[in-house]
Amino acid sequence: LAAPGDVRRFPAQGAATAQLRIHGTTDIEVFAVVIADYQRLHPGTEVVYEDIITQDLYARYLHDRGGPASPDLLISSGMDLQTKLVNDGHALPHRSALTAALPAWAQWRNEAFGISYEPVVMVYNTRAMPSAKVPHTRRQLLDRLRAEGAPLRGRVGTYDIERSSVGYLLSTQDAQRGSIAGALLGALGDNDVVREERTGVLLDKVASGQLSLVYNVLGSYAQARVDAGAPLAIVEPEDYTLVVLRTAVIPRTGPHPEEARRFLDYLLSPRGQQVLSREARLMPIVTGNARGDHAPGRSRRP
Repeated sequence: LAAPGDVRRFPAQGAATAQLRIHGTTDIEVFAVVIADYQRLHPGTEVVYEDIITQDLYARYLHDRGGPASPDLLISSGMDLQTKLVNDGHALPHRSALTAALPAWAQWRNEAFGISYEPVVMVYNTRAMPSAKVPHTRRQLLDRLRAEGAPLRGRVGTYDIERSSVGYLLSTQDAQRGSIAGALLGALGDNDVVREERTGVLLDKVASGQLSLVYNVLGSYAQARVDAGAPLAIVEPEDYTLVVLRTAVIPRTGPHPEEARRFLDYLLSPRGQQVLSREARLMPIVTGNARGDHAPGRSRRP
């Protein structure tokens, strides 16, 4: 059974009239500002948020559905597992003016909805890696990993694809798109790649200088670190840049489906998207480039 995640309770700001339980893969520290703003609009709603890694979120739902801790809303960057829940009949449909306004690529069967998007990037420590040595394509990264003297041995990190479903998804997409995917995986292994379940841990290690570079991590988390002054820089690979959606699903067994629908519509509203962008520092789904260059199914090229 999947391990429990970190739980935070956000008490109602007035007389409690409703409850919403969310299982999410977004860090609590990031998503707390979103919940706080929602409670300004709905002060009677108590929100319980459990921060769980993608694979465990999926496994926990299947194990606990219908139980006393069953979630009302699942929000995950593991878009493949969210889609599987929909296809296997575990989701409630939701239709509103806000879901109708989504781009076609940002929803599936009116049951899975993109709330933000994530370009998948490389991040390096500007103090540990000279700009002339920074790879801008996977081929260049492979060359650096194979360089004489193994300068990146033990200095590169990425997702643990055995524990992170997002990491596994990205690895499968690399295998489909890139002719050197197998060679790159082999070179990462030969260089004692550091594997972690969460983007935040990888970014901590590259920001501290323990690592020089991390590969295939979520761009919004990295940008927030850069904006806060960390000695980091971001590379969107020039050969192709993968994009994942952070998606929301309303499970059939949740005890408060109407509250889940209301929260989902808030996330997709102009106000909710602005909070996701400006305060949570996630990339909104319905404004800016989210409709264009970064659309899933397309690779970004220079």
